[in-house]
Amino acid sequence: MKNIYVLILSMVLLLPNLSMAQGCDEPSTEGVNVFGFFQPKFEYNQMDVDDDTNTFDFNRARIGVMGAIPYDISYYMVLETSPSKNGGTPYLLDAFITYSRYNFAKISMGSFKSPISMELNTACHKLHTINRSKVVMQLATPDRDRGFMILGGADSTLFQYSFAVTNGTGLFENDNNKTKDYAARVVLNPHKNIKIGASYKYGESASITEGVKDDERTRIGADIQYTKGAFMLQGEYLYGKDVGSYTTGGGCGEELEMHTGSIKRDGMFLMGMYRFTNNLQPVLKFEYFDSDKDLGNNTEFCTTYGLNYFLNDWTKIQANYVYRAERDHEVDNDIFMLQLTVKF
Repeated sequence: MKNIYVLILSMVLLLPNLSMAQGCDEPSTEGVNVFGFFQPKFEYNQMDVDDDTNTFDFNRARIGVMGAIPYDISYYMVLETSPSKNGGTPYLLDAFITYSRYNFAKISMGSFKSPISMELNTACHKLHTINRSKVVMQLATPDRDRGFMILGGADSTLFQYSFAVTNGTGLFENDNNKTKDYAARVVLNPHKNIKIGASYKYGESASITEGVKDDERTRIGADIQYTKGAFMLQGEYLYGKDVGSYTTGGGCGEELEMHTGSIKRDGMFLMGMYRFTNNLQPVLKFEYFDSDKDLGNNTEFCTTYGLNYFLNDWTKIQANYVYRAERDHEVDNDIFMLQLTVKF
């Protein structure tokens, strides 16, 4: 751990100054910005065999630097240091350099979030529920990858877009074939209160079965967000088709598990929230995930009852009770979580 802090300090001392592209924060235009956030969490899991578990842990613990170099060059780097990620070994999460002379076409190269899904591209410390939806964690993987991205637009323009070419193997593996993954996302802003998004991703990877052509994966998504004063409503749908092999798990650096075979999956969520003047924000979220569309009675449903309390602009407390129901055979696997987020 000491080496991690030495690395961060070295970057602060040796590198000059940013405006970044697809990161979580916007830095000032002068000097190097050190930033980050951490999220201590308590989690209670109900078990079907009457052997419930509970634990204190860190959901995420991230530290990074960002800055600007005259002219039009910016950099952004984040390390994940949570003991619950990557077997407790800190690792490089986001690290990209951006050329941003033209707002309509910024160019980034490095490792970054895949530009699909509204919820995936919501910063972790700004999530309205403690966990992302299951469909996002299952189908938007790998959630981060290495490559280059072109993006442009802002909330004040009619539309925003991002297009990325990546390895398709995630953060920890080099590409294993001659093709790349292609991902794109477009967001329309037809009204100040409405955002409408669409996502698409296609990629090929070396087959896990020897002598067979490359495996394929396709992702298609749509989302919408409506805000009116302190009220917000969000909804998102994702569809995935995998040929040859597919993965389960993943999300925020979690380990992926590889499976042989072809599969079609989909899911969605609908979430509403209202922030009162006393900084309390109740959240209600409905979601479903179909883990194999060619099979019946395997859909999973989740309802999250949440309450957020904002102590200030940098600190919030979140409490979530997640009621989980399986169509075929319901089991006791509900979750209660309590999380504190501090951003600096």
